[in-house]
Amino acid sequence: MLDFQEAQRRLSEAGPAPSRHEQRPLAELAGRILAQDLVARQDAPPADNSAMDGYALRLQDYAPGRILPVQERCYAGHQPAPLQPGQATRLFTGSLIPEGADTVMMQEYCRETDAGVEFLEAPVAGSHIRRQGEDSAIGSVLIEAGTVLNAAHIGLLASQGYTDAAVFPRVRIGILTTGDELVPPGQPRQPSQIYNSNGAMLAALAAGMNAEISHVLHAIDREDALTDAFRTLLRDSDLVLSVGGVSVGERDLVKPTLEKLGGSLDLWKVKMKPGKPVALANVDGKPVIGLPGNPVSAFAVFTVLVTPLLRRMQGNATLFPVTGLYPLRADQPYNDSREEFLRVQYRPDESGPALHPYAHQGSGMLRALPWASGLAQIPPASGTGDGAYVRYYDFAHWLRP
Repeated sequence: MLDFQEAQRRLSEAGPAPSRHEQRPLAELAGRILAQDLVARQDAPPADNSAMDGYALRLQDYAPGRILPVQERCYAGHQPAPLQPGQATRLFTGSLIPEGADTVMMQEYCRETDAGVEFLEAPVAGSHIRRQGEDSAIGSVLIEAGTVLNAAHIGLLASQGYTDAAVFPRVRIGILTTGDELVPPGQPRQPSQIYNSNGAMLAALAAGMNAEISHVLHAIDREDALTDAFRTLLRDSDLVLSVGGVSVGERDLVKPTLEKLGGSLDLWKVKMKPGKPVALANVDGKPVIGLPGNPVSAFAVFTVLVTPLLRRMQGNATLFPVTGLYPLRADQPYNDSREEFLRVQYRPDESGPALHPYAHQGSGMLRALPWASGLAQIPPASGTGDGAYVRYYDFAHWLRP
């Protein structure tokens, strides 16, 4: 059995980083991973402009009670004339600063009459002027390669005139569920059977990581059926996830099937709860991860073990999202011999933010997953109890690219 930290490290290195990229338009960039550094094509702002509606003046022309004639009114998008000594220019937010002006006074502190504008307070030199290049200087790096692009990045790129960007290809994930006891949701079910929740759940988890789903297949517990399914998935996928059949029972056939397909088994069991039976193989240069068949276990393993590998294969610069330390609210101490991952909600109580475990932590409690906001990591044989600070894997961070 492997310690959790070692298993996490090995799995994170089990697949290749992307070696190619593709150009995609701005409208298709959200959630994609940037493949190349992008630099500013122009200064931002491209010229000095006004941060407020108000009046541009030369500070040396100000005197208490003095009225300056308004030379012109200049709107955003228009080119102002050079400011003449002893005059002012009416500006609006985004208006270019006229040549010769060095200060802008907000309109709230001005009074304009037919004779001109009077300043009700003393202006401050250089106030309310957005300087050329103060946001981005031409040639400076705007976004680094390996960044997961979002709406803010896309807005920044558009402001610099970009219409597209180079991103890494989406990882193609093939999913295989196994077991004679499983039937598709909506189909007739015998008393000895259960509905297959793993296929749809893992497809949704992979899609949430912005992966492309190549196939979601099911195979009965027969070696020929498993072999055919694996061959299809390996042909059309970059990463294969199989669910169930990775333990040591007579009908757990995933391990011998992968070995017959030429897979080299790197990992078999992990000291974690839930999720002890986990297999990692490499077939034809493609990683195949065998997840436990229990849906709660499969969900937990995907979250903490599979997502770092998927980020590597996507080209993400950050494989391991941030985790925090928060106090646990527990009715009893936890003392399992394995690393335990409790389904918890992160929410404040009278003492501040804390982690509140689901009342029933059994691996068969599927309702705990939609209830939970993340997983609390309990060190093995630690006797961790109420008030202890434990590591928190927030789904909002760990189940996204």
